[in-house]
Amino acid sequence: MDLRVPVPRGLLKGPRRLLAAAAAVVVLAGAGTWSAVASDGPSGVRRTDRVMTMADGTRLDTSYFTGASSGRRPAVLLAHGFGGSKDDVRQEAEDLTRAGYTVLTWSARGFGRSTGKIGLNDPEHEVADVSRLIDWLAEQPQVRLDAKGDPRVGVTGGSYGGAVSLLAAGHDRRVDAIAPAVTYWNLADALFPNGVFKKLWAGVFFNTGGGCARFEPALCRMYDRVAESGTPDAAARELLRERSPVAVAGRIKVPTLLVQGQTDSLFTLAQSDAAAKALRAGGAPVAVDWIAGGHDGGDMEDSRVQGRVTAWFDHYLKGDDSAATGPAFRVTRTGGVDSTDGAAQLRGASADAYPGLRDHPRAVPLSGREQRVANPAGASPPGVSALPGLGGSGGLSQLSALGVGVSLDFPGQYARFDSAPLTRDLRITGSPTATVHVTSTTGDAVLFGKVYDVGPDGARQVLPAQLVTPLRVTGAKAGKDVTVTLPAIDHEVRKGHRLRLVLASTDLGYASPAAPATYTVSLGSDLSVPTAPAVTTAAAPLPSWVWWLPLAGALGALALLVTGRRPTAAPAPDPALADVPLQITDLSKRYAGSADRYAVRELSFRVEKGQVLGLLGPNGAGKTTTLRMLMGLIGPDGGQIRVFGHAVRPGAPVLSRVGAFVEGAGFLPHLSGRENLELYWRATGRPPGDAHLDEALEIAGLGDALARAVRTYSQGMRQRLAIAQAMLGLPDLLILDEPTNGLDPPQIREMREVMIRYAAAGRTVIVSSHLLAEVEQSCTHLVVMDRGRLVQAGPVRDIVGSGDTLLVGTGTPVEEPVVEKVAALPGVASAVRTEDGLLIRLEPGGAAEELVVELVRLEVPVASVGPHRRLEDAFLTLIGGAP
Repeated sequence: MDLRVPVPRGLLKGPRRLLAAAAAVVVLAGAGTWSAVASDGPSGVRRTDRVMTMADGTRLDTSYFTGASSGRRPAVLLAHGFGGSKDDVRQEAEDLTRAGYTVLTWSARGFGRSTGKIGLNDPEHEVADVSRLIDWLAEQPQVRLDAKGDPRVGVTGGSYGGAVSLLAAGHDRRVDAIAPAVTYWNLADALFPNGVFKKLWAGVFFNTGGGCARFEPALCRMYDRVAESGTPDAAARELLRERSPVAVAGRIKVPTLLVQGQTDSLFTLAQSDAAAKALRAGGAPVAVDWIAGGHDGGDMEDSRVQGRVTAWFDHYLKGDDSAATGPAFRVTRTGGVDSTDGAAQLRGASADAYPGLRDHPRAVPLSGREQRVANPAGASPPGVSALPGLGGSGGLSQLSALGVGVSLDFPGQYARFDSAPLTRDLRITGSPTATVHVTSTTGDAVLFGKVYDVGPDGARQVLPAQLVTPLRVTGAKAGKDVTVTLPAIDHEVRKGHRLRLVLASTDLGYASPAAPATYTVSLGSDLSVPTAPAVTTAAAPLPSWVWWLPLAGALGALALLVTGRRPTAAPAPDPALADVPLQITDLSKRYAGSADRYAVRELSFRVEKGQVLGLLGPNGAGKTTTLRMLMGLIGPDGGQIRVFGHAVRPGAPVLSRVGAFVEGAGFLPHLSGRENLELYWRATGRPPGDAHLDEALEIAGLGDALARAVRTYSQGMRQRLAIAQAMLGLPDLLILDEPTNGLDPPQIREMREVMIRYAAAGRTVIVSSHLLAEVEQSCTHLVVMDRGRLVQAGPVRDIVGSGDTLLVGTGTPVEEPVVEKVAALPGVASAVRTEDGLLIRLEPGGAAEELVVELVRLEVPVASVGPHRRLEDAFLTLIGGAP
């Protein structure tokens, strides 16, 4: 399937692939059709290229893929995405052919080497073309038939190709199964949601197609009319609706796998939701799969999705009842970033029934006074949520899910309503809703609703998937109650965070009224949040390396014996570092596939015996990559790591002196804690006496719980058991990566005591953590990283005590524009808001007296000024912002 973000064809493609062998060109007399028969491709896949002439004279460029084996097979029509061609889906076609299908691909009208005008899946043109292709398949000797002229056929594709899959099933009863992906159900709703023109995405559509002149005249006139007025009219909506699957909803009766993107401001999850409801009402078997990518970027999960589509067709086209079609509903959840290559770490969650977008709602009370919102003249400057069309270059929505985003609301142009801090974690799966009362100084109001996840300090807010809901409120001059249905998301809000409902007057991606207006917005209800409790995430398995590491070692030794090859000589030990637990020198590691993007760059620091060293840095600083290189899991691109004088490399003997707890540990739930540890130690192949099991357990402090099954453990007990596992053998160097994740304050305190007890005997601990207060209490030394580089290293007391930092207490909170003005003052290096006021770092030579004068001039409500330094303050100062 073509699941890529649609971009202009010239930007997407390099030189065309050359055929492996010369092609023989055959002219079919009287048919207006030519074919080029290529030689066999990989694994016996044979491709035949043809140009087929449609009834109106339009020529379609096609490729037909067949296997080497004889006999008839089911067929698959594989469509491409908007702006692409049949070449984009060649690899998928070959994979399906190897899986036992004949496959036909084609370039749609106006794309690739096909002729004709772009009709946005016009039933009389693009959809009729699919029926002609089915006619052709029915005549091929390789294709299985259900009846004369009726081949066994499925249709699949992404985006534009996904929509034609649905439309073909509605217009041609010979289609037997479909698997549309990241597509629309109603194109009018997608481009004109709630009566608001999605101008940037519409512009991307028409420009990607090669300009308005490449489209059917009726579409070109429609676009010009709406783009000029900024308001979609009824004729425009009807024109797009009649070319959408919703127009034939009652006629789609075939098994349908709906794959939709979570990071997609073009075709949102609401589109697949509407499709699922309509198709299920018509009696069709339907499964829904929310992937981690979309038109705004993210991970498209190509391999997994391709496998599920193949299984779907195996079941419904081949009649293979053993083929697992997957759950009725599946959603991919993001659990962080792999710092070795920048890829998101994904886990699936599923349910036996599709929950829809309003399943098991939970009321979250909001607070906030009535607020006035300005719509500026020309709707400028606009707020920012998603950046349409740029997702493929960076996956901005994926970054938002990880706590990084580009959302921006201008002061005075939005109303906000906040919840109290959550008392427990909350998983949102679906579309939150809220009722608000809106009054406008003009007849209509256009607002943009969004729900932020706001961190405990209030400084960091995340807009999940960068999604926003536009809303046109008609007849608002006298005031009107409206229900805002927020974007459908799957997002976990952690305990202590707040939910923030924002209603803004402008958004970069949409057309807002150009005339100035003032809206008054007040709350009418709580925020109703769908929770879908039946959707459960798969349990984390026991780490696979526990099982395959001994086997891999044996196979590696056998390979060396068989081939007679010797391992590359390791650098000689350095006697001068024999008593130094860790020395890192000029360490560098590039992201996979990149020549100039570094996860770690020229990093150097040293750790001595008895130290508890805290490794600090914001997300993406390179901490986990550094730890993985230290453990020999990945190799550096430059520099060197020495542990007790020995160079670290995969399999280095000195790693037996290193214990590690990284990203949690998996345990067999039916075994006791002690049994799990004994099983793990046996898997390492080392003598039982070397485990020092009792000593490790005493330090971990698990007590009588060791005899109980792990499934009865609390999160804190599981963490301590994982630490005990890392301490087996009493390694001289213990590495802990976020050991307090998921623990409550008493459990965190216990974990701190475990680390201190372990280092008390002269051993060394390295801990990576984002809990700065805990690091300050448990660590003796610090290494601070940012963007892969060392920022500062040394004793905690030196780092906390250094710098010219002042805490300016204020009577009232300081707004962000004022903070920016303070940061720009002469002699000020940085200014950051805190709960107490402002944290200001002075440049060398900066004077507190001059600062106070300038603060008074800026009307900052100064209540106190004095030195103030905590580890959190030092960290903020060192990296120049929030952690």
